[in-house]
Amino acid sequence: MSEAPRNLWGYAVFAGTLSAAGLPIYIHAPKFYADSYAVGLGTLGTILFALRLLDLVQDPAFGWLAERLRGVRGLAVAVAAAIMGSGMIGLFAVTPPVHPTLWFAITLTMVFSAFSFMTITFYARGVAKAEDLGEKGHLKLARWRETGALLGICAASVMPTAFAAAGLPEFAVFSLVFAGLCLLAVLLMRTEWRGGLAVGSSGFKVILSDLVARKLLLVALANAAPVAVTSTLFLFFVEARLDAPGWEGPLLLLFFLAAAASATFWSRAAERFGGRRTLMAAMVAAIIAFSFALFLREGDVWAFAVICLASGATLGADLTLLPAIFAQRMEKIAPNATEGFSLWSFAQKFTLAFAAAALLPLLEASGFESGQENSSDALWTLSLLYAFVPCLLKLIALALLWATQLEE
Repeated sequence: MSEAPRNLWGYAVFAGTLSAAGLPIYIHAPKFYADSYAVGLGTLGTILFALRLLDLVQDPAFGWLAERLRGVRGLAVAVAAAIMGSGMIGLFAVTPPVHPTLWFAITLTMVFSAFSFMTITFYARGVAKAEDLGEKGHLKLARWRETGALLGICAASVMPTAFAAAGLPEFAVFSLVFAGLCLLAVLLMRTEWRGGLAVGSSGFKVILSDLVARKLLLVALANAAPVAVTSTLFLFFVEARLDAPGWEGPLLLLFFLAAAASATFWSRAAERFGGRRTLMAAMVAAIIAFSFALFLREGDVWAFAVICLASGATLGADLTLLPAIFAQRMEKIAPNATEGFSLWSFAQKFTLAFAAAALLPLLEASGFESGQENSSDALWTLSLLYAFVPCLLKLIALALLWATQLEE
């Protein structure tokens, strides 16, 4: 095996670690605290949104900091990984020493902040790494990085179910395994931070003054929104609408395995037909596939499994092609890319927070209660929010991408 592919294993594992952090935070943590500590859904949504408002200042600041710490980035990433692992353990494995609402906010702040710094630094480093990989290096790197990310999500989706089946406290054990994964990721990437780095801070003005970059950030914001909505409501939909408790883990695994399996296909299709055209085709397929979820009722688990398989396959295009397209643009206008990916990180995460802040209170206002019998009106509201809203948001993202002209 050549030197480049060996190095790319580190990128795959590091991306998988970052992705494994997101799934329990946005899918499991709200329901875990609602069920275990009786924290209201509206309160949890407000906290998640407030933390994302913090990112409005924090992510750009981390972009600036990552540039200034160029000489000690390896150490900075290691410290951030330790904070992220500790925060995850505190969130799930430690009985709150203070009020559960406050503890939820404290531990999530630790995880979010460390996650932000690591993501910005990692993707900025990828711009320089892609240059070392030769022609179409961004797509080559994206295949390894985003496939690793999707496999990390797969692992995070199945581990709690597996631990519960073994009679273990699923989320507590998951948090400990996750902390170990953070250590492994740091070790595998320890030499990469000393590799070739694009130098010179470009500043946010250069990025925001570029029309294509602005449009791509808007596409990222709109395209992340459907996933944010479905991630926030997934557990509630499976348990209450499908009346299929216990199927959450297998369905999540099916969804993300389909995404991981499709990543190489979408990447190679982009090499042949162009990234923008390929991504637009995947978006259309995603809308068609997921629209059928609106009509599902109690017991339609196998029909939902087919939808998970089809929509998961289209997600592989979103996660593989869009970051590669943005990285190509950064290579042209802002080679350092730390500021660019700090804006990218904010756009991606803001949608998750907005979804939680908007949807959880709406669901609560309809009379929906987690783990309880719900009225037909509350269940219909859940279906509308889970299935119809993402399709509408995806249409907006498709229109924005159609209006963005790119150099292939």
